[in-house]
Amino acid sequence: MSYVDSEITRQPECWSQAREVADQRAGLLPSPGERVAVIGCGTSWFMAQAYAALREASGAGETDAFTASEFPQRKYDRLVALTRSGTTTEVVDVLEHTAIPSLAIVADDGTPATRAADAVIALPFASDQSVVMTSFATSALALLRAHLGEDLDAAISDAQVALDAPLPVDVVDIEQITYIGQGWTVGVAHEAALKAREAATFWTESYPAMDYRHGPISIAGPHRATWAFGEAPEGLAAQVAATGGAFVSCGLDPLAELIVAQRTAIDLARQRGLDPDAPRHLTRSVVLK
Repeated sequence: MSYVDSEITRQPECWSQAREVADQRAGLLPSPGERVAVIGCGTSWFMAQAYAALREASGAGETDAFTASEFPQRKYDRLVALTRSGTTTEVVDVLEHTAIPSLAIVADDGTPATRAADAVIALPFASDQSVVMTSFATSALALLRAHLGEDLDAAISDAQVALDAPLPVDVVDIEQITYIGQGWTVGVAHEAALKAREAATFWTESYPAMDYRHGPISIAGPHRATWAFGEAPEGLAAQVAATGGAFVSCGLDPLAELIVAQRTAIDLARQRGLDPDAPRHLTRSVVLK
C-alpha cells in the first residue's frame, strides 16, 4: 500500500481527532465577530476558501481567503495560515512580516511557520508523507467546521462510506472531469480537480456550479463527467445528460465525497502507470530561495 492509500483510509479517524483538538484549542481559533483572513497555497488555499465561506454563512464574521502570495495589505483582526509542512515560502513570508495576530494550523510543529506565528495548532496525526495531500487538508477543515459548531457525526459516518463506495466514473473510459460546487463546496470542487491533476496529470476543471452554464458546459460530452459537490442547481443534471456526458453526485457530506474524488484520482494515476506518491514536477513543500 502506498502512503497516499493509507492516508486516505485514515481520514475518518483523523476527523474525530481534529474535532477533539477543536474543543481543546478553541481559544486559539477565531472568535465570533472577528474579521479574519485565511491563507494557504495549493490545497491549503482551497480549504481556506471552503472555511471562509462556511464561517461567513454561519454568521461568525467576515472572512476572506487568499493564496499566500496574493495576501493584500488590509486590516484584519486575525490571520489564519494553513500549511501542512510549515515550510512553504510564501506562507512563512506573510507570517514573518504581518502585524496581524496570527495562527498557524500545521501538521509538522517546530517549523519556520510555527516559529513565525503568534499561535499554533498542530495536527501531527494527519501529517501526510505523500506529496499529494489528503488527510491534513480534510482534517484541518474538519477542525474548523467543528469550531464553527457543526456536528461532524454525519460527515465522519459518510467518510467511512466513502472509503468503500464504488467509484462513480470508469477510470479506463473517462477522459475529462469537471468538478462544481456552491458556497463552501466551491473550494472542495477546486481541491477535487487539483487531486486528479497532481496524481494523474489528468484533465480536470472546476467552477462554481451556477457559473458552469456560462461557458464551461461546452466541454461536456461523451466520456466526460460533471461532478457536483452538494446540491446542484435545478435542471443542470438534465442539461449535462443532454450533452452525452455523465452527471455525478454521490449524496454524501461534501468533505466525505472529497474522499471519493481522492480515490478516483489515485485510480486514474495507476491506470496511467503513475506513482501517486511521487507526482511529476512536485515536492511535498515549495521552498523558494
